[in-house]
Amino acid sequence: MATPDKVLPSLPLALTPVLLTLLVLGIQLFYFGDFTPHVPLAIGLAITGLVGLKLGLTWSDIEKGVFHVIHVSLPSVSVLITVGMIIGVWIASGTVPTLIYYGLVILSPEIFLAAAMILCSIVSLSLGTSWGTVGTVGLALMGIGAGFGIPMYWTAGAVVSGAFFGDKISPLSDTTNLAPAVTGTNLFAHIRNMMPTTVPAMLIALAVYTVAGFLVIEPGGASFARIEGITTALQENFLISPVLLLPALLVIALAVMRMPPIPSLFAGVVAGGVTAMAAQGVGLHDVFTYSNSGYSIETGVAEIDSLLNRGGIQSMMWTISLVLIALGFGGALERTGCLETIINRILTRVRSFAGIQTAAIGTATATNLVAGDPYLSIALPGRMYSPVYRGTGYSTLNLSRAVEEGGTLMSPLIPWNAGGAFVIAALGLGVASGSFENLLYIPLAFACWIAPVLGIAYAWLGIFSPRATAEEIEGWKESGEAVTDLSAHGHPPVEEGLIRPATTG
Repeated sequence: MATPDKVLPSLPLALTPVLLTLLVLGIQLFYFGDFTPHVPLAIGLAITGLVGLKLGLTWSDIEKGVFHVIHVSLPSVSVLITVGMIIGVWIASGTVPTLIYYGLVILSPEIFLAAAMILCSIVSLSLGTSWGTVGTVGLALMGIGAGFGIPMYWTAGAVVSGAFFGDKISPLSDTTNLAPAVTGTNLFAHIRNMMPTTVPAMLIALAVYTVAGFLVIEPGGASFARIEGITTALQENFLISPVLLLPALLVIALAVMRMPPIPSLFAGVVAGGVTAMAAQGVGLHDVFTYSNSGYSIETGVAEIDSLLNRGGIQSMMWTISLVLIALGFGGALERTGCLETIINRILTRVRSFAGIQTAAIGTATATNLVAGDPYLSIALPGRMYSPVYRGTGYSTLNLSRAVEEGGTLMSPLIPWNAGGAFVIAALGLGVASGSFENLLYIPLAFACWIAPVLGIAYAWLGIFSPRATAEEIEGWKESGEAVTDLSAHGHPPVEEGLIRPATTG
């Protein structure tokens, strides 16, 4: 944060780069209709630099703040590169097609909504993409739901719940990697810490969809032609076998054993490549190509081609560049003291860890509402609140969960957000569908909004809110991460010996 010899900006000046950046983002997203926030964030970084110069900082000072934060994120960038490789080779190996195939064949009319949620969870978890799941399998499920006589908004709610559940906890997901990147936590520790909210939210949603499935289905049969077309195409183009799930099981086993994420995921790449050559007859050069450029196939079935033509290192470059620019923007805001001023104002009104946790979820949700971008809703609050959590003596795993829930999960529930706009367009839920009642999918996407509600409840009840471990505290000190002295805002001092508030350049 700001160094002691520099004057902190006033609240209006501190808010200026944030508000102007949101304005430029709004023009990009809503006026031009272009969901690429890279340039607006770069402009925001430049505006923040001007604020820093006004405060007496040199460009060298600001640059150090920018690159310090980017340096902290490099391990997660390495994970994103590995994730791109693993998606490409897992499709080529038949691992992803096998997951999709076995998910599709479990569908039955009586438990359609529950099965739809489970199926989308499986596909999204295996691919690490909610949008890809919604736009392919989700779209097919909408057609089947219509055949059952189920209202579109019910089916859409189940699809969104499942798809974004998988996106939230998949180690292959860009947002799941982004949250620990901006808060300085471990990927697999972050995923484990989301389970206390994710699992109950999914079980509640599953129970509701199971009951609703018997109440909203109208009598009569349904055509499974589209689903059969997908499963047939999968069988014609891939060997389908439970044995092909071994690469996924290997990564899960390594995660359970708490192995480091990068070696664990790379082991999945190697296992997927060997499986692709042994089971699908893929050559070694093809494995290299799929790892770099992604998998490519033409089956003649649009849903399959759209779902499986993806992956590779190059597919992650959009996300990686966004992560670097967003974190650079956050680093500039931190270095100039803008974040400190904004947080100081928040902390004068927040009197407890529970209040801070609520504020973090609320800030992520508010950024989603205003900026319309799920990535910024994770990156900006994540960087903003990290020093505050260190000052409380609570683990920043609480923060990574908060921004994931306020960012990833709330995105599809906001119609003008990039996530919500995609869901509405892909599933045909907008005005073109003839009725605004289809927007009822928003409250019916139970898993998405129940999880953050549970997260807030846990904070106030004092459960599932881990304190910082000695190892985590040592990591903060070694990395030079900033710590907010909460006693300056009327909070009780941190436990003696737990952590000492520090200022960093």
